[in-house]
Amino acid sequence: MRRGAALALAALAWLALCGSARADQQRDPELQAVVARAIAQADCFVDQYDSAVWYTLMEPRLRRLVKEKNERVDILRQVYCEAHRPGETHLAPGLVMAVIAVESRFDRWAVSNAGAVGLMQVMPFWPERLGMRRYELTHIAPNIHMGCAILRYYLQYEHNNVRRALARYNGSVGRHSYPELVLSQWARWNGADDLGTHH
Repeated sequence: MRRGAALALAALAWLALCGSARADQQRDPELQAVVARAIAQADCFVDQYDSAVWYTLMEPRLRRLVKEKNERVDILRQVYCEAHRPGETHLAPGLVMAVIAVESRFDRWAVSNAGAVGLMQVMPFWPERLGMRRYELTHIAPNIHMGCAILRYYLQYEHNNVRRALARYNGSVGRHSYPELVLSQWARWNGADDLGTHH
């Protein structure tokens, strides 16, 4: 068990050094409308019972990674809201948490070698295309709005094949290390993935 954890940490460190979120595929032209719509519909409406369960399960797991309580709560709120966005395909919130864990280790100031920024390592051309400022990518809400919109787009593009969608998100199509790393992290965050599915 310890060896597996050590290997996972080593893989995370390797990905961080290599600039894990090259996210080359974020340049797909169809994505601009998708991301713009996500930002325009930033308000969030959640089921109170489900969100309470989500916070109760996930907040303790996030404490060791995000020391500031308000930041933890904001990350959890935004992930839950984006995963359950009305009128959009449901995302497993645990998968979103796994992407954030691998991409940035929940550091909203993270910047990859390719210039991808923030929690979900969104490429810096997005704010400019959407009339925003680059520094907004370090803010929790817009970064998660954009990252989830991009992830959802690739899941639809790949007909819900999670591995292929993750490879596109990361810009590592044809390689398996990144999708497998995210999927291994997903097991740590998936305690509340079925919430919201009964609405």
